[in-house]
Amino acid sequence: MPDLALLDQSFASIMTTLVQTGVAPHYADLAVDLGIEVEEAKAVVHGIMDAGVPGWVHPGTDYIASFPPFNNQPTQYRVSVDGQQSWYAQ
Repeated sequence: MPDLALLDQSFASIMTTLVQTGVAPHYADLAVDLGIEVEEAKAVVHGIMDAGVPGWVHPGTDYIASFPPFNNQPTQYRVSVDGQQSWYAQ
């Protein structure tokens, strides 16, 4: 499991990207943002989920499917801010 400081940085990066774009980052983009290797970023994504964040990766992949309170895949729970709907909730 990646160290706690890296997990904290990763959590913040994922959440920031979700808030700004409405879409969770791909682990390759996360690697660039954090200045780490792509394989390490994959491990970080799984490390965050294993650490107890009630989110998950899409089964059989390393892609973030849900990262509370947001869902990366469309759901019936649409979130709008100032009339802009860019997000989905879990």
